[in-house]
Amino acid sequence: MLTGCFPCRLVASWLRLCRSQLGRLAAWLSWFWLAAVFACVPAWADTPVDVCAPEIVGVQVALSPDGSRPETGWQETVLPDRWAKRWPEYVGSVWYRIDWVRGCEGKVVPPAPVGLALDWVGLAGIVYINDDLLWRDRSLSEPYSRSWNMPRFWRLPESSLRDGVNTLWIGAHGLASQGGGLGRVHLGEPETWESWQQAKVWHQRTMFVINLTISAVLGCLFFCIWLHDRSQHASGWYVLTTFFWILFASNMLLTEPWPFVGTVLTLRINVMACILYLACYCMFSWSFCRLHMRRTGWVLMAGQALMAFSMLLVPSAWLGTAIAWAFLTAAMIFCFNTLFLLVHGVLKRDIEPVILAGSTLLCIGISIHDFLLMAERIQSQSLLAYTSLLVMVTIATLLARRIADNMRRIAQFNEELGRTVTQACDDLSATLAREHALALDNSVLQERLQIARDLHDSLGGSLVRSIAVVEQARAPVDNTRFLSMLKLLRNDLRQVIDNSAHVESAGVASPQALMAPLRHRFVNLFEELGIESEWRIPTEWRTVPSARVCLALTRLLEEALANVIKHSRARRAVITLELPEPDVLVLRIEDDGVGFDVEAVQSAGLSVGMRSMCARMERIGGNLVVNSRRGHTLLEARLHLQAAGAVEGVGQPAAN
Repeated sequence: MLTGCFPCRLVASWLRLCRSQLGRLAAWLSWFWLAAVFACVPAWADTPVDVCAPEIVGVQVALSPDGSRPETGWQETVLPDRWAKRWPEYVGSVWYRIDWVRGCEGKVVPPAPVGLALDWVGLAGIVYINDDLLWRDRSLSEPYSRSWNMPRFWRLPESSLRDGVNTLWIGAHGLASQGGGLGRVHLGEPETWESWQQAKVWHQRTMFVINLTISAVLGCLFFCIWLHDRSQHASGWYVLTTFFWILFASNMLLTEPWPFVGTVLTLRINVMACILYLACYCMFSWSFCRLHMRRTGWVLMAGQALMAFSMLLVPSAWLGTAIAWAFLTAAMIFCFNTLFLLVHGVLKRDIEPVILAGSTLLCIGISIHDFLLMAERIQSQSLLAYTSLLVMVTIATLLARRIADNMRRIAQFNEELGRTVTQACDDLSATLAREHALALDNSVLQERLQIARDLHDSLGGSLVRSIAVVEQARAPVDNTRFLSMLKLLRNDLRQVIDNSAHVESAGVASPQALMAPLRHRFVNLFEELGIESEWRIPTEWRTVPSARVCLALTRLLEEALANVIKHSRARRAVITLELPEPDVLVLRIEDDGVGFDVEAVQSAGLSVGMRSMCARMERIGGNLVVNSRRGHTLLEARLHLQAAGAVEGVGQPAAN
């Protein structure tokens, strides 16, 4: 029946978390911090006792508006004494008269030396032993010196002591609202109380120096992190938290009013620093634990900042009440934030908010302890200075955990990346293998197409010639001539193979050497068919074309002359090779045949030879123009050798 209530569910979640590994870690850390903090409480918190010690026989207090030792108005009191209980609004000086005897009177041994130790004087003080000045603060008027957190010790000079009753005159100068009064006064063996004073100084001052040093180092570390990465909002908030903490805790070490011009202004600044410190710590804890509460956080920060800066404007008459309410509000927000982190961490099973909230709860407990100590409710040593060690251990633990988690995630990422890269390499290898197979198939196909074109352009022309001879013969062709025609076809096939290999490997030395085999074959054929031919070939190159250009021109010329034989019925053919510019080559084939409709043939796509010639010229970067009418047909192939070289290999200038 109790499982439905929120506290029961919270307790059950906490127990489940404690049973987990992270819960055990949090529990061990919590016990470790508790043991570390409270183990630091020294044994010298107990007041040393002398067997034969001086004895205080009376303590009296009196007001002194003018600062001098009063003659009248003395009242009995008990130390420690804060005059706010007796004179709540008083500002000025109050004198304390402490009568004491050395003790051990009537004994044969000489009187022992006497040491004097004071817990504190608020705010500034002056001490007389009988009528001799023993010590005084530098400033006994506004702005006052600050001896409220300075344990002091003196070895009383024998020349100032009397037999019987001695009197300590201690003047305390300050404000009732600032804790004006006098702490405990100790008289006894000098060595004992000197050790006591050194221990008190260690706890109340030296440890605060260490605290502020550690805080400053951590603040500088987080400031460097924030400078290098402005998105690290938690680091920025921690820097502000450290700054306001140092400003607030420095009040524990100040003994002079500098740099402030008054005690009240010092109080206002100190309260502002405390409020802003608590607000910035809340913002830091939310950012550090990755809680997405930006709007709520900024509203909280604005409210706290407004409350802090209002401390500068509150009239002095209302300052005490305003400070009490401001401290109460800031403390409630701070405690609520700590409980919120704890509940969030337990419910979300996140160990980081739990650890941070646990350390904050310890700091709250230490603050309550020191508050009760300052209010004289308990007798112990201040532990507030140890909070820096607690914070340092907490931050180090959380950062180490995050670094370990990041390293673990990086290792996992590297492992996944390795598997992904391996898979990608396998996929890429398979893709390259497929592309290689496709490239081989394409290469085989291209070779087949090339062989088909070469056979069509070369051997096809020879077959056309042979067919024409047989068709136009007036008598049956005898065996000898038929055999010679077959041998000619065989030689043409060999020439296709040999010329392809030769032209592919190197260009031709001169234009005439390039045209010589074709000229020899087709001149004989033209003569047999009664076709007159004219060859206009230059004697040398202006720029030597590449081997592929020469092969393309050869195949184009073979196809064009074969078309003249097959289709033109021409009686005259003119073959011209021109070199009008150093890098321009023009090949023309003209005949006086019947002609044909160029557009109809190209649009129908029925001429294999026409498509072959156009494809060859496109591959080497040239262009082919065909004009035809009855009685005149012209094929002009124009090629820029530099453009052809960009495709097939740049031609070289001819040697002089």
